[in-house]
Amino acid sequence: MSVYTIVEHHQLDDFLRHYNLGTLVSYQGIDAGIENTNYFITTTTGDFVLTLFEHHCFEELSYFLNLMAYFAEHAIPSAHPVADKAGHYLRELNGKPAALVVRLSGQDVEEPSLLQCHAIGHTLGKLHVVSPDFPYHRPNGRGPHWWKITAEHVLPMMDEEDATLLQAELHFQANYQQLVLPSGVIHADLFRDNALFNGDTLCGIIDFYYACNDVLLYDVAIMVNDWCRLSDGNLDEKRVRAIFDGYHENRSLTALEYEAWPVMLRAAALRFWLSRLQDFHFPRPGEITHIKNPDDFRKILQAHIDAGTKRSLIQI
Repeated sequence: MSVYTIVEHHQLDDFLRHYNLGTLVSYQGIDAGIENTNYFITTTTGDFVLTLFEHHCFEELSYFLNLMAYFAEHAIPSAHPVADKAGHYLRELNGKPAALVVRLSGQDVEEPSLLQCHAIGHTLGKLHVVSPDFPYHRPNGRGPHWWKITAEHVLPMMDEEDATLLQAELHFQANYQQLVLPSGVIHADLFRDNALFNGDTLCGIIDFYYACNDVLLYDVAIMVNDWCRLSDGNLDEKRVRAIFDGYHENRSLTALEYEAWPVMLRAAALRFWLSRLQDFHFPRPGEITHIKNPDDFRKILQAHIDAGTKRSLIQI
């Protein structure tokens, strides 16, 4: 969405002296992402991504960086953090915690092919198989408590119809908070712009900074809502099938997960409708601004509500 913290050339030069990465050749801000400041960095030894963390403190960032290293070391295509000369993944830059990761090849996709959907489903299934063994735990900071607090902030800004829909969905989701479903570390933001492809080959998953411990099926629902959505908010069932065909190669769903699928789709739509409403009504200043339309996820949520239990009848 924005570059919130400007980094000057001399600041980056000083920062890179703590790494064995040669000297700075070029850098540029990235007009993507929602929460953090990102730059592409090229040095005499290679290409990297620099992230300055706008909201996370030093103490909690070890979870994300160690998780990225864990996944990369367990054959999940992802960017491994770069350690400095003292062996640390995290440093300070311009008053913010900062880290470098190896820049992966490939690019994101606008209209995913069935093969790309299969590939991302396969990889998410593998990630979910290895994630429960990650030794650290982090609760979901954008779970039901955050939904409630954020709704209280945005409801006064909404028209009557949207406010009624939001309140009704919060009430609906409250009925399912006690479900006990398989859990582990989830990516929690695996949209199309967080996966890089060369053709139909998945090169890597990026941006693990929403990762947390939560329900695995919720992670799948977040991905499906973005990768498979049509212009009217409904799902392209061929893409859904391709994702689950790939996912099932590594992990099978339980009977309760099949039953809970419609609820998870709605929960995932609600979470991102709320986050986009927050960004729309309470934008943060940044050099590059790209605020996403909240109505996209309102439409997805409404489509899931209209579909009702039919979503659970899909033979995934």
